[in-house]
Amino acid sequence: MNAAIERLVGERLGPGSLYGALTQLEAKGLVEPVEESGRQRPVQLTAEGRAVLERELRSMAKVAAAGLRSLGVSPAWDPHPQACPRR
Repeated sequence: MNAAIERLVGERLGPGSLYGALTQLEAKGLVEPVEESGRQRPVQLTAEGRAVLERELRSMAKVAAAGLRSLGVSPAWDPHPQACPRR
């Protein structure tokens, strides 16, 4: 998981950051452990976790689309399509 995060954001999280976040997500019922594989402790999204993630991603997409529109750029995916203001 750490390698995937590093590829995505270009930074490696410390073990305390990653496992602390996973512990909190598990306590909230958003992720659940799956069969352990050696030292790894894989987790998967629960149904509630998937719903929360989707809601958060949609919210972030709206903010990003609004920001792009304010720059006069047409977002690739726009939750609120409308004409972009010309500058």
